Amino acid sequence: MIKEYLELGQIVSTHGIKGEVRFNPWCDTPEFVKNFKTLYFKDGTGINVLRARPHGNICVLLLDGVDSVERAQALKNKVLYIKREDARLDSGTWFVQELIGCSVFDAGSGKPLGTVSDVSRTGANDVWHIKTKNNGEVLIPAVKDVVVSVDVAQSKILINPLKGLFDDED
Repeated sequence: MIKEYLELGQIVSTHGIKGEVRFNPWCDTPEFVKNFKTLYFKDGTGINVLRARPHGNICVLLLDGVDSVERAQALKNKVLYIKREDARLDSGTWFVQELIGCSVFDAGSGKPLGTVSDVSRTGANDVWHIKTKNNGEVLIPAVKDVVVSVDVAQSKILINPLKGLFDDED
């Protein structure tokens, strides 16, 4: 399901004394954060980003109205969101938050196989955790040979299941 707001990451501490915050992004790279001029709090209140710069595996943000270490400290542990409509993704990529909850079907037979419950990042490719109807879990590699199509708007994924993974689910 396509969501209006998606979690981008969490403010973890202050940075310096002029109001900057250290932000732990929950995306592929801290560079992604630089794409957004406005971020949002859980209640939908927006805050303008004056500056975003990657700093190792985190991002240092200067947010509008946050001009002291005290104001920055008040934001510690806050989760920041993006508006989905502001995000641009390459073809064949999806937000993990939108994959979770999608129904998974066998592309050949149409048989329901389960629901995406989690996504793990590995060095080679992502691994999708599929919760089966029997509350089991099957791990599938998110590669072109397995994943046939993804439609997050319809919460539907078609796969070519690897032999033996779902055989005992009948």
